[in-house]
Amino acid sequence: MTAATAPRTGDPERNTLGKAAHENFPVAPFFLPRAWREDLMAVYGYARLVDDIGDGDLAPGGEDARLLGVSATEAEDRLVLLDAFEADLRRVFDGCDGPDGSPRHPLLRRLRPTVRRRSLTPEPFLALIEANRQDQLVTRYETYDDLLAYCELSANPVGRLVLAVTGAATPERIRRSDAVCTALQIVEHLQDVAEDLGRDRVYLPAADMKRFHVQEADLAARTSGASVRALVAYEAQRARDLLNEGAPLVGSVDGRLRLLLAGFVAGGRAAIRAIAAAEYDVLPGPPEPGKLRLLREVGVTLRGEG
Repeated sequence: MTAATAPRTGDPERNTLGKAAHENFPVAPFFLPRAWREDLMAVYGYARLVDDIGDGDLAPGGEDARLLGVSATEAEDRLVLLDAFEADLRRVFDGCDGPDGSPRHPLLRRLRPTVRRRSLTPEPFLALIEANRQDQLVTRYETYDDLLAYCELSANPVGRLVLAVTGAATPERIRRSDAVCTALQIVEHLQDVAEDLGRDRVYLPAADMKRFHVQEADLAARTSGASVRALVAYEAQRARDLLNEGAPLVGSVDGRLRLLLAGFVAGGRAAIRAIAAAEYDVLPGPPEPGKLRLLREVGVTLRGEG
């Protein structure tokens, strides 16, 4: 998982929440009700912070580690930080107040009222922690099914939390949301092949790399050869199919939530079009869609077109 970039500040809460403006998707757009925006930002702050811990992207100075009760000597150990973060998450749900019961990190204190208002359960939050633990231990995925299992932890909980916050969760909507979120995760992996390799992570399934005669050394090149482009095109089609599978989620809701969910689907579709426009050469840098393309895709998605 990669982190959005934002200016560093001395305030851990502001530093993390400030990254929302740099994400590939709308986090809590202005057209949503204020209560939804506040709760979605609380969920975002949690998800962004756990990813930053897993990616080693915390702000310099060690303030986040100190807040979580991790010593300076252990602050470089991401698994230790994730364990401390999980312990602080459990304070969100245990119902205790006071110096020993309240969450230590301000982003988790911010999350607690949201959890109570929306009757959220710990499972999706714990899944995001587990995904980041997995990132410390698993850096290659043999099959597409293995990658899907990772996305079940790293991506799908976010969509489920959006549905829970907005009171729209049903089994069918969750199924559609999972397809959209997995697609968005795959698209992000395709955009960030070079960056992920720099972190010693490869999210392209090894079986697919073998099928297209792609070696890891090919992913370290400055531009993509024909085999890498063919592999990226293949994975992009898989993401496109997942987005099409999940797109009926948009038509299942009304009002401003419909527009928000359309933005998620459209963002994925626009990113895939940008990758295709780059002729599937993702190694020089992430192909990113322009705002006009994104708006067009939003319109297409709202009309229910594929």
